[in-house]
Amino acid sequence: MKLILGSASPRRLELLGQLGIVPDCVRAPEIDEDPKKGESPRDYVTRIAREKAAAVRCAEDEIVICADTTVTVGRRILGKPRDAGEAAEFLWALSGRRHHVLTAVAVKRGAHLRERLVDTIVKFRPLSNPEVNGYLASGEWQGKAGGYAIQGRAGAFIPWLQGSFTGVVGLPLAETATLLRAAGYPVEAE
Repeated sequence: MKLILGSASPRRLELLGQLGIVPDCVRAPEIDEDPKKGESPRDYVTRIAREKAAAVRCAEDEIVICADTTVTVGRRILGKPRDAGEAAEFLWALSGRRHHVLTAVAVKRGAHLRERLVDTIVKFRPLSNPEVNGYLASGEWQGKAGGYAIQGRAGAFIPWLQGSFTGVVGLPLAETATLLRAAGYPVEAE
């Protein structure tokens, strides 16, 4: 079987590498990632992962893996910020609070789709103006759900989490390995 990564995310590619997996091909799907009116964060992230998997064409000897990650404060979805102003708004919304990071993984083999939703609770310590401004100046917030990267400088903002660290980065490894095995893809390293 060949493995297709349905994502342009370098973080997901690196995370698969931690499992000893190098995809045979990367095919990033083009879909509309806007939330639907009234859609819950859980339904949203699951739908997006599912739609990404459906959008990636594959042959009979190929398995497709897609994922989506979103940050939520209550029912509010904090996606990838459009600009530094929105990133600052997100960081202030997270400052001194707990929030959820939801990552949905979808693995498609033929017509069969396997899915898993991983919910991780993350706590930010209270942030200061210099910390927020310094983080914004770093540019690390760009292209990151919620406007931060836990595996980077923002790790210093997070004293506690409950759940999957790799899920917050973008691909929960334990759940991903289980889904890939169930689809018939050999995963040896964990």
